[in-house]
Amino acid sequence: MSESSLTENTTGKALKINKDTSRYGVFAEIGAGQEVARHFFQAGKASQTIAKTISAYDMVVSDDIYGREANGRYVCESRLLKMLGHEYDLLVDRLSGTRGPHSRFFSFANTVATASSGTSKQSHGWMGVRFQTEPGGPSNDIILHVRMLDRHRLQQQEALGVLGVNLLNCAFYHLHQVEQFIPHLVENLKEGQIVIDVIKFHGPDVAHFDVRLMNLELVRRGLAEAILFSPNNEILNISDAVYGKALLIQRGTFRPVTVTHLDVLKKGLAQIKDDVLKTEGKALEVLPMLELTMHNLQSDGHINEKDFLARVETLTSLGQHVLISNFFLFYGLKRFLRRYNPHFMALVVGASHLNKLFTEEHYNNLEGGLLEGLGKLLEQKTKLYIYPHKTPTLCLTTKSFFPPPHLRHIYSYFIENKQIVDISGCDETGEYLHSIDVMKMIEKNDPQWEQCVPEAVRDLIKMKKLFGHK
Repeated sequence: MSESSLTENTTGKALKINKDTSRYGVFAEIGAGQEVARHFFQAGKASQTIAKTISAYDMVVSDDIYGREANGRYVCESRLLKMLGHEYDLLVDRLSGTRGPHSRFFSFANTVATASSGTSKQSHGWMGVRFQTEPGGPSNDIILHVRMLDRHRLQQQEALGVLGVNLLNCAFYHLHQVEQFIPHLVENLKEGQIVIDVIKFHGPDVAHFDVRLMNLELVRRGLAEAILFSPNNEILNISDAVYGKALLIQRGTFRPVTVTHLDVLKKGLAQIKDDVLKTEGKALEVLPMLELTMHNLQSDGHINEKDFLARVETLTSLGQHVLISNFFLFYGLKRFLRRYNPHFMALVVGASHLNKLFTEEHYNNLEGGLLEGLGKLLEQKTKLYIYPHKTPTLCLTTKSFFPPPHLRHIYSYFIENKQIVDISGCDETGEYLHSIDVMKMIEKNDPQWEQCVPEAVRDLIKMKKLFGHK
């Protein structure tokens, strides 16, 4: 087999790195064996690449080396960063005098929890590499959060090993191929083996990667179900962000966000506190999220990256968390979040969307059809908050919506059980300001649009010429 064909598989990639005598580093792996390092040992010439491998399985030993986490966890980003930092600094301190002038140092680390099928334990982990692109140069980090979807531990470990080799290969040889970076990252992995729901880049040699667009690409390719932006425009691990909180989720296009959207959110936050107390028996912190679906971001199957960044930036400028998801229907989003959060959840829906919710064709992929879809969406700790849709000629609420006759008894069931409820305090609410109507004003250079969006958003649109503003 030729060397060019070898580089296409995992062993070939490991051998290529081993033959690159300028690369020298450390592997630290906790939780699933030395799944990445073993590929380099098996490929041959590992002595040219590996200074040390370590598996600190014992928690006392691990804490002694890397320090104890404040939250007591071991499979978390802070533990990974400590592993990368400790091993990298130790390597440079020990070998910079002898190897520094001609070696590009790196440390690779992962901290992983695997689990067999049939258990409630999550199979997930953090993986990363800290590396130089030139001898004596600054360090750079690429960090991943992954979930392994294979049923058995051995398969999960094998997928982890392939992904780790790919990560090193990408860091060393594909930094200038931004559009091909993620395809290279998942080479030799089968569809449905892993989820990569966080990717981060830090350092001068990876500054050309837009972290927001790279994470969006994960969702677009189906490698992640959703990504979450903090109000500081940082990528958050969803499971950590929603842990222990009640959730308030408002879906929209937000192109741009309007004053109506914020009014909806404000009234939803006021209402959810009582529902949390009644359902949970105690107060919980409420995390509001503004959600956009990939369906709402795409036009003709393509994503306008500039438009996407404008929407995220305007929403985070208001101090909001922004969720980008692959879920066209609400029940998919709800089931996804239930993986990480058992607490009360409210989904805010405009009354004009009730008709879509009760459109049977949307549930054709389910054996139980609409009834199964709504059953998966609504349970004791999930409610739909309905915001009134007001125009000069109508006011649509839960009371003025009438589904087809054969579905009315289903609708009545959820109404009587108070799982679909109107948001209170809306009697004096004005007409619903839709994003599409505001966009028409912006495109026509009608100054009235400035009254339809929050002040901070208005200033941002005008300053940065967002959404085609002239």
